[in-house]
Amino acid sequence: MAIARQAARKSNRQVCGAGCDDVRERAAPLGASRTGSFEQLKMITNKQSGTSVHEIAEGIFRISTPVAMDGGGFMFNQFFIVDEEPLLFHTGPRKLFPLVREAVAAILPVGKLRYISLSHVEADECGSLNEWLAAAPQAVPLCGFVAALVSISDLADRAPRAMADGERISLGKHSVRWLDTPHLPHAWECGFLMEEKTKTLLCGDLFTQGGSDLPPVTESDILGPSEAFRRPMDYFSHTKNVGALIEKLAVLNPTTLACMHGSSWRGDGARLLRALGDALAS
Repeated sequence: MAIARQAARKSNRQVCGAGCDDVRERAAPLGASRTGSFEQLKMITNKQSGTSVHEIAEGIFRISTPVAMDGGGFMFNQFFIVDEEPLLFHTGPRKLFPLVREAVAAILPVGKLRYISLSHVEADECGSLNEWLAAAPQAVPLCGFVAALVSISDLADRAPRAMADGERISLGKHSVRWLDTPHLPHAWECGFLMEEKTKTLLCGDLFTQGGSDLPPVTESDILGPSEAFRRPMDYFSHTKNVGALIEKLAVLNPTTLACMHGSSWRGDGARLLRALGDALAS
């Protein structure tokens, strides 16, 4: 989205231009100690930028960098599934790569990454894809068949693992299923991942919320704020298949929605998705 590109440019000037590695506050690697509930596993990985890591579901970490911009702030989130074959969903914009890499490295060595995944082709989805492939020699891009066919096979420095609609990949204890959602919210190649063990839907731009100081996870309303953010610029394509695609996601009954911008959400995901469908139809 254009707003995401604007925010990334501002963040790069304000943070990386000053030296991303100069000021940091780091805890021990999260894999080193697993005491208490998963919600206790959280840390600031870069004090200057405010980049943080929070475990939003068992073994699923939200990496978030807040940025300042005209009219309010914005948050870029990536989701890191720690397992035998670790997966990163969303790379973040290319200019935020040092911050996201630093956050991943606080969880486990970057070289252990196996999959670099994306919902669709956009700067905040895959802008630093090749930087990640260089940093993680065993990693491959993971995306839908259409994205691989029309873009990633050419853009990426390593051949992608293309997933068919409904295809499942085991990461170890976790497994992810690819769901084609063409043009929902936008882009022909768009799709999402459902992590089946924790019932976490990695839902990309569906519930984008503005603001740079939102909680990592909430059970409060995110549909109202996301609709208020969407309406002025409306980055949804309004595909004629929106109802069927929303229902395709809702029947999976997710209990955590991992949102790319703003807070992740915990609760009755099917109900919230159907409420989004109603809002788009009105």
